[in-house]
Amino acid sequence: MPSAPVRSLLLVPLLGLLWGFNWPAVRISLTEIAPWTLRAGGMSFAGLALVAVALWRGVSLEVPREHWPRLVVAGVLSIAAFNVLLAFAQLLAPTSRAAILTFTMPVWATLMAWPALGERLDRPRLLGLGLGIAGLACLGLPLIRAGQVSPGLALALFASLSWALGTIVTKRWPVAAPALTIAAWQLLIGGLAAGIGMLAFEGLPAAKALSAPVAAALAFHILGAQALAYFLWFTVIARLPAGIASLGTLMVPAVGALGSVLLLGERPAASDWLGLVLVVAASGAILAAPKRVD
Repeated sequence: MPSAPVRSLLLVPLLGLLWGFNWPAVRISLTEIAPWTLRAGGMSFAGLALVAVALWRGVSLEVPREHWPRLVVAGVLSIAAFNVLLAFAQLLAPTSRAAILTFTMPVWATLMAWPALGERLDRPRLLGLGLGIAGLACLGLPLIRAGQVSPGLALALFASLSWALGTIVTKRWPVAAPALTIAAWQLLIGGLAAGIGMLAFEGLPAAKALSAPVAAALAFHILGAQALAYFLWFTVIARLPAGIASLGTLMVPAVGALGSVLLLGERPAASDWLGLVLVVAASGAILAAPKRVD
């Protein structure tokens, strides 16, 4: 029987598969479910699932009163805005391209951390930035020449920037609470924000029967890519070094692009695949950079 560390290592690619296939699952769900409604339900359920996990593990859900503003700001940026922007991005652009473009997140976070946190641009980070810029060029230049730049790609880029800014806020003003507690509250904050948007722009959702593909995609999105994946994520980071645990995220854009080919019938161009390779390499270089020790 595999040892606990080996079993934990096996969870890393499983996380990549769950989060990667979430991209086509969300796109399929959006064919019959409005974007604000989908995000409100998904984030709220995931947040409640993490609350249940915290209670089961005996993890405190308390957050110091003075830290609530920074928790809310980071949650709105990294969770609420990120997820809502991506829902609309997938409605307006190919899911494969949106997934690749979104995972330039570490590049933007590295750029923002330089002036905001004083993190130096060492060789691995500079390599990551160069690869990320090359990846963006591979994705964007052919579309610009062909006049095919869509608003959806701009929304995916804004989502990436929002996540990166939320990460900087979290690092600059950390919250004195367990990571599981922070994630649970931020998902609930995201669900509340999306719920307000739902009421403002879509109204209360009417009960209706979903087609079998949409029902399956929705179940995977909520139960697999949200509740189960977040539970596995916090299991992994509790047992493995953060760098190893984060390697699973490198799989996400690749799995998302392949899932879009298999499940959505998309056909990314050669420049998209090259952009994917460069973006994943950029993230890998940045993940490999030594962390600052205060």
